[in-house]
Amino acid sequence: MPNVYTVGQVNQYIKNMFAQDFMLGRIYVRGEVSNCKYHPKGHIYFSLKDETGAISCIMFAGNRKGLAFRMQDGQQVAVFGSISVYERDGTYQLYAREITLDGAGILAQRFQELKDELEEMGMFAPEYKRPIPSYARKIGIVTAPSGAAIRDIIHIAKRRNPYVELLLSPALVQGAEAAPSIVRALERIQKEDVDVIIVGRGGGSMEDLWAFNEEEVARAIFDCPVPVISAVGHETDTTIADYVADLRAPTPSAAAELAVFDYRAFQEEKDRRRRNIQREMVQSIQVQKMRLQREKEVFRRLHPGAQIAGKRQRLANLEMRIREAMEKSIQRQRQRLAVQIETFTGLSPMARLNKGYAFVQSESRHPVRSVDQVRQGDRLTLYVTDGTIHTIVERTDKKDNGDQ
Repeated sequence: MPNVYTVGQVNQYIKNMFAQDFMLGRIYVRGEVSNCKYHPKGHIYFSLKDETGAISCIMFAGNRKGLAFRMQDGQQVAVFGSISVYERDGTYQLYAREITLDGAGILAQRFQELKDELEEMGMFAPEYKRPIPSYARKIGIVTAPSGAAIRDIIHIAKRRNPYVELLLSPALVQGAEAAPSIVRALERIQKEDVDVIIVGRGGGSMEDLWAFNEEEVARAIFDCPVPVISAVGHETDTTIADYVADLRAPTPSAAAELAVFDYRAFQEEKDRRRRNIQREMVQSIQVQKMRLQREKEVFRRLHPGAQIAGKRQRLANLEMRIREAMEKSIQRQRQRLAVQIETFTGLSPMARLNKGYAFVQSESRHPVRSVDQVRQGDRLTLYVTDGTIHTIVERTDKKDNGDQ
């Protein structure tokens, strides 16, 4: 009967074979992270995959000290470790001792490390950001002398303000020599008395844009005495230069929009405001004319001549009313007097005189009503209808009360 082995023996045998293979004991494996899970005890379980297959991996908590980033699905990494068999399940897996980001992943790690370092130094702090001048007359540009970036900037600048002056300080924007070239271009353009500087280039991969993630470029932008606008790549691209610059533009065209004063729009706005001011002035003049007319009318009414004329008219009216009232009053008094005259006509002394009676008055001008008031020889005055009679009393005869 042939030899029969247990499962454990087979797994142990295979494990020993793996252990005897020197290459499997120290191996680098590159792939994309998937199914990444952090165990509560600190272990990391994940898989590496490519277009042809996948392999299970584990990094024990004790080996995580050298891990400079948090692993996530989709990352491209290079894992150093050993491949061995897990006897219980009869499966082999990669036991990771070191993990580094691979390719773009390594660049992303370097980017994050430099970003954290410069941010800790305060180079991204808002208090160091200088305002971009609103009316720049001379604009410096640091970019490649040929390419879409410089063409876009020139086109936008001339459209917005044909009077602005553009100065190009050419630089390499890609490759190993790009970073020092950008630094030199910045140093040159600072001497040209420019108002603002645009630093940037068109879009590309992270490797293409890497010069703008170099520390020497970041420090050159930070130390530049002239306000700097970064304009690197497309809107979704972000570089260290964007963080350290005074203002970030999503594209070179947008940088030109931000740096160049829109003279044409200013002219249109000025014309619009002038029309508005003229219209408001005409309306205001019309309102003031109407107000002046009202004031003239009020002044005319309050003018001393008008007031005197008004008072004269009122006085004439009052005089007429008084005259009419007086005439009415006189008429009423005349009527009343006529009635009284008629009433007292019969009582008038003249009426009695007209009937043959006389009015007798003593020398002392007292009326004589009785013979006892006179004596013989007294002078008396008799008033008759047409005059007076002066006479002397010769005698008096007193009437007997019994006589009729």
